[in-house]
Amino acid sequence: MLRNDYAGQDCSVARALELVGERWTLLVIRDAFLGRRRFEEFQESLGIARNVLADRLQKLVDNGIFERVRYQERPERFEYRLTAKGRDLRLALAALMQWGDEHVSPTPPRVLRHKSDGTPVRVALVGADGKPVDAKDVENVPTPRAGRRARSGASAPSTRRRRSA
Repeated sequence: MLRNDYAGQDCSVARALELVGERWTLLVIRDAFLGRRRFEEFQESLGIARNVLADRLQKLVDNGIFERVRYQERPERFEYRLTAKGRDLRLALAALMQWGDEHVSPTPPRVLRHKSDGTPVRVALVGADGKPVDAKDVENVPTPRAGRRARSGASAPSTRRRRSA
C-alpha cells in the first residue's frame, strides 16, 4: 500500500493511484465506461464480493468520480454515474488498455474505434500544435512551482546527483 502522506514527494501519479490504483476500482470504472450503472450489474460483471464493491463505489462517490443517483423510490434504489471528473479517466483507461493489448493480451478482447466511421483509434502523445510526438522524445520536468518549492527549502525531490566517493 502506498503511503498517503507524500512526505518529501510531489507526484501526481502517486496521488492518482491513491484514488483509482486498486484493481477493483479500475475495473468498476472500466465497467462504467461499458455502460454499467447499477450495483448488481457491477457485481455480476466482476464477481466481486458485495462488501468490497460497496466500499469501492463509496470511495468513488466520495472522491467525485461517480455520483449516486436514485432511479427508484420504492424500494429506494440507486445507480452510479460517472461525473465529468470520472469521464476524464477515459484517456487513462484507454492508454492502459492499449498497453495491455500490445504487451499482455495474446488477442485484444475489445477494440477502441471512432463512433462516426468505425475506424480504430489509438492513444497518442501530441504537442501543443496537435502533431504526434514520439514518447522517446518527451521529458518529464518539474513545473516552475515545484522548482520554487525546492529552492525555498520545502520538501521536493532532489534533482542533484550524488557523487560516488
